[in-house]
Amino acid sequence: MTSVLDQLKQWTTIVADTGDFKSIDQYGPQDATTNPTLILNATNNPRYDYLINSAIEYAKCKVSSNEKAIELAADKLLVNFGFEILKIIPGLISVEVDAKLSFDTEGTITKARHLIDLFEEIGVDKSRVMIKIASTWEGIQAAKILEKEGIQCNMTLLSLLFRLLLVLKLVFRNTEQIEELAGCDFLTISPNLLTQLQCSHKKIERKLSPNTAHNCLEQKITYDEKSFKWNLNEDPMATEKLTEGIRSFAQDGRTLMLMLKQRLNKEETMITEKISEDIDLDVKTSKPFKLFGRLTEFMVV
Repeated sequence: MTSVLDQLKQWTTIVADTGDFKSIDQYGPQDATTNPTLILNATNNPRYDYLINSAIEYAKCKVSSNEKAIELAADKLLVNFGFEILKIIPGLISVEVDAKLSFDTEGTITKARHLIDLFEEIGVDKSRVMIKIASTWEGIQAAKILEKEGIQCNMTLLSLLFRLLLVLKLVFRNTEQIEELAGCDFLTISPNLLTQLQCSHKKIERKLSPNTAHNCLEQKITYDEKSFKWNLNEDPMATEKLTEGIRSFAQDGRTLMLMLKQRLNKEETMITEKISEDIDLDVKTSKPFKLFGRLTEFMVV
């Protein structure tokens, strides 16, 4: 009998919500999404060390400042994971802009363009990438500009009910909640719930469809900045979930960068020790050794 997951796929695009791309293939999702929390969790697995090392080496070759190298390594790491995921899925990968830029329109635009450049640098067309942006007023304005440039965006942490018919991501606690949304455009689902849906073979019904949506009598609502922020303020749940999500992603982003900093500093310490070993301080001579992949020679005088 057909699994619940396969039944859902008849009506809804399934998006895998994970950075652990080794586990994605078994579910056959169309798209996938990542965020700092998912990537941080994945980096705890030693099998992804090569992606971390690659990101650090890339950053060291591009910039001299440690601070800038760490930031670039973090961006490159997101792209590295995204690149590997795109080898598995037929659709799009969604990567998230640094949560610290949630209230910075220009900063969000700059970071989004940079991420797209990193993907295109390794041969991934921007048509296969979506930039995930927090649903603040500033984030929405950034998305409007980016979309006009042909950079696809999706808005995350959107909890305020703006009469939306498309559902990209909700925090699902069980498969029953997912089944109640059968038929919406997109559903972003974590691996543990994908497994449960795959193992269940009960029959489900389509709950949402374009036809029923078109029959909806709700009128379109247009917001300017003042009305958007006021309506957001009037919805405690939406306000709390938005700010809570931003804080959480920002914290995990800082933790991810701290991990990269520690690894970068560890490499520099090892290089310093190597220099000390290869130079005989009692003899005025030199001995070649490799520094950042280049044959280097110091003369002790």
